[in-house]
Amino acid sequence: MNVADIAKHRFVSQQFAGTDFKTASELVSWLGAVQGQEYAQSKWGLGLRLPHLTDAEIEQDFTDGTLLRTHMLRPTWHVVAAPDIRWMLQLTAPRVHVASGFMYRKLELDTSLFNRCNDLMIRELEGGKHLTRDTLNQAFKRNGIDISGFRLSYVMMNAELEGLICSGARQGNQFTYALLDERVAPTPTFTKEEALAELARRYFTSRGPATLADFATWSGLTLTDCRKGVQFLDTFLKKFGDYYFTDVAQPAKPDLDRIHLLPVYDEFIMGYKDRSASMIFRNGLPQTTISFDNLIMADGQIIGAWKRNVSSKTIEVTPNFFESLTDSQRNALTTSIQHLQRFTGRPVTCRSSSRNDLEHKE
Repeated sequence: MNVADIAKHRFVSQQFAGTDFKTASELVSWLGAVQGQEYAQSKWGLGLRLPHLTDAEIEQDFTDGTLLRTHMLRPTWHVVAAPDIRWMLQLTAPRVHVASGFMYRKLELDTSLFNRCNDLMIRELEGGKHLTRDTLNQAFKRNGIDISGFRLSYVMMNAELEGLICSGARQGNQFTYALLDERVAPTPTFTKEEALAELARRYFTSRGPATLADFATWSGLTLTDCRKGVQFLDTFLKKFGDYYFTDVAQPAKPDLDRIHLLPVYDEFIMGYKDRSASMIFRNGLPQTTISFDNLIMADGQIIGAWKRNVSSKTIEVTPNFFESLTDSQRNALTTSIQHLQRFTGRPVTCRSSSRNDLEHKE
């Protein structure tokens, strides 16, 4: 197995080469969790892997509560399937609290204030209500709790990490919160050892081949705990050098005739500490020039980047490829643009960039 093979294995593991999953919640459960602070683009990341779904259909999953958006793993938003939220919070929330400790102290947030806010949120949300952050903040103010800006953000994140609240149905374009115990039916409890093994199983099944360092970076857990999780799967995982993986069937031929317009923070990038296996540039472009912006991927390799400009009615896409496109790749780009248009239900135009001579419009 060489470096390029690692990227192709990941391409298959992450369901880009085809999938048997029918629903977004099935896919997210397979992946464990999906980074989700860029909400619209997170939905597109699921749509890339499930091309039969639309943005509206995935949005309905969030409305119904089969998918939830909350803080876990690392101090940022993640999308998780509802049955997984409790055990995953119990395993990873302590580490997020540790990572957030400096900001808790800097913002003068202590246990007493967190408890006052949590008690008030329970009173405001109980009975199945879904309320926006601004609405909850008004309730804080009425009860003599004056928090704003980052203080409010960390108060809400703390309540999520404690398993008190989670995402509710959106009100227009505004996000809401609901009580987790009213939103999600009771689920089986895991011991820490069981949770470590389960998270490791899902990670290496859906993202392998990957290293312990990759798993630790993605999960936010210590290397010690990640190593324990892998040890629990000793007979399940295979090993090549520092990489752990499961058996993955490779496509019959390279998937060069498909181009994937990755969303920002896609799991194909954020799922690893070392991303070099997908960044083998024939033109010698150094890896350090690549950020976490929207990237373009084909057959497991990053071949460019793209920008999108979203208006109320249309989306404009500007791709920038590292090398000139072949005729096959131009056709593949057209197919990708058409997919984005079907997914969003909006007209999508593709304009030329300085690095290529595309003249394409949908």
